[in-house]
Amino acid sequence: MRQLDEIVEQGVAERPFTYEVGDATVPGVLWRPEGATRPTPLVIVCHGGTQHKRSPNVLGLARRLVRHLGYSAASIDAPNHGDRVADPELAQAATELSVLLDQLAADGVADERIGYWGLSMGTMIGLPFLASEPRVRCAVLGLACLAGWPGEAQRREAARSITIPVLFVLQWDDQLMTRDAGLDLFDAIGSEDKAMHVFPGGHVDTPLYERDAYDVFFARHLGA
Repeated sequence: MRQLDEIVEQGVAERPFTYEVGDATVPGVLWRPEGATRPTPLVIVCHGGTQHKRSPNVLGLARRLVRHLGYSAASIDAPNHGDRVADPELAQAATELSVLLDQLAADGVADERIGYWGLSMGTMIGLPFLASEPRVRCAVLGLACLAGWPGEAQRREAARSITIPVLFVLQWDDQLMTRDAGLDLFDAIGSEDKAMHVFPGGHVDTPLYERDAYDVFFARHLGA
């Protein structure tokens, strides 16, 4: 992993990085408590479609996890997003996230307490990642469905194999999918410990106060 210059702001150290997976160079950002020298819990924050590793919602959530919980957070640009517009192969994103965990563990950033947050496209990437990655203990998913996506059967099978605790977010008036399609994905997830938070409004109308629930969820499963 090649780490670039660190910027510190209000107790949060932000460090861009790149690493190699096959022929692809993957750019990302790591956020850590200022002055942290020991491994901490880690949350992988996966952006949605048309976004990137420093989109405002990703940046706000990552900094919040550092300030409120003392965690580390990391995000990468998914293929065909951010600094990777010439990298179209989205299917390899799950592998890239597993390699990222390897890198951060080797660098002493993350301990064994790892969570995942990814809504919309972040859930589509998260399903195969979580199904194949035993190191992740809990996940926030949602704003997504199985019907209509390429590889629907494979993603449905991946959802069924997920058994970690899941917090699922659904927008009742989501213009990108039907309510039944969102409920179908929630039902497909194999976890016995899963909960759904439902809000009125469209795809991007999840209220900011839902981040309080993210704090509680991660603290419950990853510790303080």
